[in-house]
Amino acid sequence: METTINSLYLSDYQKQQKSRHTGDLDKDAFLRLLITQLQNQDPLNPMEDQEFIAQMAQFSALEQMTNMNANLQKFLDTQQQSAFHSHSELIGKKVAWERETKLGDGTTRKETGNGVVTSVRFKDGTAELVIDGDRPVSTSDITAVSLAE
Repeated sequence: METTINSLYLSDYQKQQKSRHTGDLDKDAFLRLLITQLQNQDPLNPMEDQEFIAQMAQFSALEQMTNMNANLQKFLDTQQQSAFHSHSELIGKKVAWERETKLGDGTTRKETGNGVVTSVRFKDGTAELVIDGDRPVSTSDITAVSLAE
C-alpha cells in the first residue's frame, strides 16, 4: 500500500510539474512525500529508523542547498550593484584607454584615446563606460584615470 500511495502522489506531483515546465522536486514536495509515506506505512512493518534518518538527512541537505543558492544569488546581485556604483564614480573623470581591434582582413590594430566619462552602462553583465557621450569603452581597456580639466 505504501508504494502505491507514494507512486500516486509522485505521479500527481510530476503532472503538476510538467505544467510548470520543470521536473525538479522542491523541498516542500519532498517533505509532503515523506509525510505521506509516514502516514501510510504499515503499522506492523514500520519504516526502519535508518531509512527514516537517511530521508531526513536528504531533506536537510536539500534545504541547506536551497538556502545556499538563495544566499549566493543575493551575493551576486550585491556584487553587480557594487560594481555599478564603483564604476559610476568615474562619471566626469578623464580616462585614457588602449585596445586592439580586429580588422576585416584578420589583422589587428591598436587603438588609443582619451575623453571624459559621461555615463556607465551594463551590457551582457559587464560594465561599459561611455566616453564623450558616444564612444563605448570596456572598463578593462582603461589605462589611466584623472580629473577632468
